[in-house]
Amino acid sequence: MRSRIFAVLAIAILAGGGLAYGTYNFMQNQPAKSMTVSTQPVVVAAADLQLGTELKKEDLTIVQFPQGQVPQGTFTQPAELVGRGLIVPLVKNEPVLAAKLASKEAGAGLPPVIPEGMRAVSVRVNEVVGVAGYVLPGNRVDVVATATPTESRKDTTSKVVLANVQVLTAGTRMEQDQEKGKPMQVTVVTLLVNPEQSERLALASTEGKIQLALRNPMDQGAPETAGIKAAGLLGLAKQPAERPMGTRPAVRAKDSGPVTMAPPTAPPPPSVEIIRGDKRATEVIR
Repeated sequence: MRSRIFAVLAIAILAGGGLAYGTYNFMQNQPAKSMTVSTQPVVVAAADLQLGTELKKEDLTIVQFPQGQVPQGTFTQPAELVGRGLIVPLVKNEPVLAAKLASKEAGAGLPPVIPEGMRAVSVRVNEVVGVAGYVLPGNRVDVVATATPTESRKDTTSKVVLANVQVLTAGTRMEQDQEKGKPMQVTVVTLLVNPEQSERLALASTEGKIQLALRNPMDQGAPETAGIKAAGLLGLAKQPAERPMGTRPAVRAKDSGPVTMAPPTAPPPPSVEIIRGDKRATEVIR
C-alpha cells in the first residue's frame, strides 16, 4: 500500500517538474515584444541660468519628450534661441519656453526684464543692509530710510519709505576707493520700482542711510508707519497727561473784567460788660 503511494507521489513530482521546465523553455524561446513610443525633441537648459543671461549654444541641450506631453511654447533647435535673453531664471533640464525669453530685438541683460512703466534702480549696500546676504533675485523687501531733516540730531527719524519692492538682481562689483584709490568690492542690489518710488529711493540713499527688510513673499500688505525718532525709541518723548475716562477737560471761565477789592473794615473798640444786680451794661473803653 505504501509503495503505491510513494510511486504515485514520485510520478506527480516528475510530471509537475517536467511541465514547469517545458513552460519555462517555451517562454524563453518567445520573441520579446518591444513598445515604441513616439517622442519629440525639446530644447532645455544645460545648466542653471540666471535672469538676464544671453543664451549661448553651450547653455542649451536637447531632451526627447513623449509626443503629446510637450509643454506649449517649446523649441526644437538650439539655434533658434542663441542670442536671446532670459527674463526669468532657469534650472538645469528645464524646458526653454517662449514666455521666458525677451524679444529678439530687445537683446539680453537687465533692460528686457523691466516691465512697462517700471524702473530698475541700483543701490549700494553692505552685508548688514543687504540682510546678511539673504536678499536674492525675486525676493520682496521693504526699504527703511534713516535721515535728519533739520540740523538737529534729535530730529533724526527712521521710516519705511518703500514697501513690498521686488529685488531684480543682487551681487557684487568692483569700484575704486575714493580715499585710497584702490579697487574694492561692493554689494549692489537692484530694485524694481515705479518712477515715484525711484525718486523716494534716490533721495533716501543720498540724504540718509537705507536698510533693507526682507519680507515673506506671501505677505502682500503695505502698512503705513509714522516713523520713529531717537526720543521715542528710548521712551523720552513727552506724552500728554491722561485724564480719567468719563471726565471732561476743565473749562476756563470767561474774563469779566477787572475785579475791585472791598476796603478792609476797622476792628470794633474794646468793651467791658458791667453787672449791677439784675442789670447788665456794656461800657466802651476809650
